[in-house]
Amino acid sequence: MPRLFDAKTPCALIGMVHLRPLPGSPGFAGATADAMAAIEDRALADAEALREGGADAVLIENMADLPYLRGRVDPETVAAAAVLARAIQREARLPAGVQLLAGANREALGVAIAAGLQFIRAEGFAYGHLADEGWMDACAGPLLRTRAALRAESIKVFTDIRKKHSAHACTADLSLADLAHGTDFCGADGLIVTGPATGCPTAISDLDEVRAAVPHMPLLVGSGVTPEQIPALAHACDGLIVGTWIKEGGNWRNPISRDRVSALREALDSAANAT
Repeated sequence: MPRLFDAKTPCALIGMVHLRPLPGSPGFAGATADAMAAIEDRALADAEALREGGADAVLIENMADLPYLRGRVDPETVAAAAVLARAIQREARLPAGVQLLAGANREALGVAIAAGLQFIRAEGFAYGHLADEGWMDACAGPLLRTRAALRAESIKVFTDIRKKHSAHACTADLSLADLAHGTDFCGADGLIVTGPATGCPTAISDLDEVRAAVPHMPLLVGSGVTPEQIPALAHACDGLIVGTWIKEGGNWRNPISRDRVSALREALDSAANAT
């Protein structure tokens, strides 16, 4: 299995930068230079904390834009996300990706192209599901056709399977292994397994099931990572996406704590040295 992002260890540490409310969302502070500067300053401080704490990559997300639209974001949100993403990657000096909620995967691809990012995190890539925002259709066909038309195949698509914060009764007759096979078949570049909600631990048994089903695919954990879980997780996957525990007080709304990032880095390095 190739290492992701040229990581220092076989398991990459991917820290999330949660942008403050962007233009187009109800929480946006207003169309002033000061408002956008405040969003950028916070994002750059988070990127600096990730770099100094030892992260291997950055994932940028508009999590504060709730409540989300279903399967899209507005043009002003795309524009702001692209400007901010380019600044974040320059500050972090690390590989970076973007996710735009909810399920705005086409727009995320556009941001990645404009900002020079390396990957996107997509939801609803293969198999439909019922999300907070309503029914989400699968998007693999149109998304990969757009990526090809834009000559952007270098931008990887890492996608959630059995997406958190969602109901999956319509695919209840499919095992996690079945979903992994199907998502691989549809052309994903990597699979993300999570707990049922933000901050909830990912089951090792779920990771083992997906790994056994598609051993050639990069496998990432997408929720609930803590230093105590690292020894088990580090040997079960290729990357850890962390967005809650690295924040001050373990609250995703707070700034990133460099010390918390460093604690995860140390735990990952210790797990690698223990093999």
